[in-house]
Amino acid sequence: MNDLIKTGCILVTGGAGFIGSAFIRQLLELTDYRVINIDALTYAGNLATVSDVMQSPRHEFVHADIIDGPRMRQLFENNQPLALVHLAAESHVDRSIDGPGVFITSNIVGTYTLLEEARRYVTESVSEAAAQFRFHHVSTDEVFGSLGRDGEFTEESPYLPNSPYSASKAASDHLVRAWGETFRLNTVVSNCSNNYGPYQYP
Repeated sequence: MNDLIKTGCILVTGGAGFIGSAFIRQLLELTDYRVINIDALTYAGNLATVSDVMQSPRHEFVHADIIDGPRMRQLFENNQPLALVHLAAESHVDRSIDGPGVFITSNIVGTYTLLEEARRYVTESVSEAAAQFRFHHVSTDEVFGSLGRDGEFTEESPYLPNSPYSASKAASDHLVRAWGETFRLNTVVSNCSNNYGPYQYP
């Protein structure tokens, strides 16, 4: 493993949320990566979640919205990341029913913006990091619909979203896959089940 792989830069979106902050703490504890933590600090984002790493020389917090293309481009260009771990999302089903528009904007348009800036970075940068770049999109098992009391979802499960939230995440999953197939961007999608823990938004 070369030094770049061991000590390069990782961009993390949604790093002030409860899952993103847990991921960043683990990343800083278990690796030597430099972490750029990007968060818009909406209702579910809170700097208290990363208060214990704010003074780390390997952690930088950036208050920004992922739909801001020029800002995202600047972060790619200035940091030459090895990877982007995309956790930022509007993620509450009830809120998506009351106001689906923000879910469309953040989850679909935001993911599209990141994909385009990642594609630009990989295409235009001559750095070794860009040549090895990976876009990791963190999604939800809710894109597969309702599981019921028994059974399980697999990678072959059909998409059956039942809410504006899960539909917006399903759309973003398809965008990531399409950018991987069409533009040969190195992508991976993980569909996580429900999580709970410290700093979780009520």
